[in-house]
Amino acid sequence: MNADMAPDTAPDSVFPELVESRRGSTTTLTGWREFVAGEPIRFDLLDQDTLAGLTPARRAVYDEQRVAYHSELIVVETSAVRNVIHQGRLLSLLNQREISARRSLIVSGPGATGKTTAIKMLGKTHETRTRLRHPGQERIPVVYITAPPKGSPLRLATEFANFLGLDFHTRANASKIAEAVCEVMVACRTDLIIVDEIHNLNLATRAGEDLSDHLKYFTEHLPATFVYAGIHVESSGLFTGIRGKQLSGRSVLLNTSPFPCAEEWTSLIAALEMSLRLHQHVPGTLIRQAKYLHQRTGGSISSLSQLVRQAAISAILLETEAVTRDLLDEMVIDHAAESAAPSRPRRKRSAGA
Repeated sequence: MNADMAPDTAPDSVFPELVESRRGSTTTLTGWREFVAGEPIRFDLLDQDTLAGLTPARRAVYDEQRVAYHSELIVVETSAVRNVIHQGRLLSLLNQREISARRSLIVSGPGATGKTTAIKMLGKTHETRTRLRHPGQERIPVVYITAPPKGSPLRLATEFANFLGLDFHTRANASKIAEAVCEVMVACRTDLIIVDEIHNLNLATRAGEDLSDHLKYFTEHLPATFVYAGIHVESSGLFTGIRGKQLSGRSVLLNTSPFPCAEEWTSLIAALEMSLRLHQHVPGTLIRQAKYLHQRTGGSISSLSQLVRQAAISAILLETEAVTRDLLDEMVIDHAAESAAPSRPRRKRSAGA
């Protein structure tokens, strides 16, 4: 009998289900709802006896599922995430009876420091709580968009319309789209609006002024709390001129930054290590490499996540089943982290390894 056709000792009830990896964009209502409804992926390793009894074909599927599992971004609730969620909730409660001049939240910091993750988790938390308070109601509690680069009022209004699934003919102007968008959001009780990549809006330019005025239209016509996130917002021109001063006077600014090599950094590494699903990995290996991992990533949670998950996938593909210092040395991650990290010799793996 062919080995691929031979029966194995793993019944379907213990064989992990295939991890779904394709999801819609969170800048659409469908994709956002998938994100909100999504649960952390669970994947249990097979015991050694069951693993040894798998046919080659079933083992290949099992490994593909583990690769898919490790490709999923693991959200760790850092102090920055908790702070953004707490401040966002406070402002939402503060704004709930305001008629005008509602307070906004701006999350600023270098790239790859968890800004987008934090504001998305705020949105997910808010929508989950809203649905628990109002079960069965057809609401859209949260709208999430990204500020269009070199955008115009029309492009901004279109971003909102695209999220809501509103379709307009090509000749529709920004005002008409904005009116329709506001009507839908008011009717659907939208009370939290998240605008990511806000550094694309530079008030020192005429285009930025036009875009800012249009964004102000939405803030004045919608009974909602606005949350913005962007790279180094303070120096991007967002607070420039009269418009910028007005925004600054109505906004709470929170900053994210790389993590120092301290207790929380070690906790992040521990959380990532606990998530690994490898058969030969020795627990505590990554924690002992905390200083090295900080040098490799500059304290960026994004770079750390990429490095560890990429090494885990490599360990599966290479059949070594463990994330080691040598394997981490071989990984190439984002250019910013690689450029800042101290140079290190790379051990070349032989072609047959």
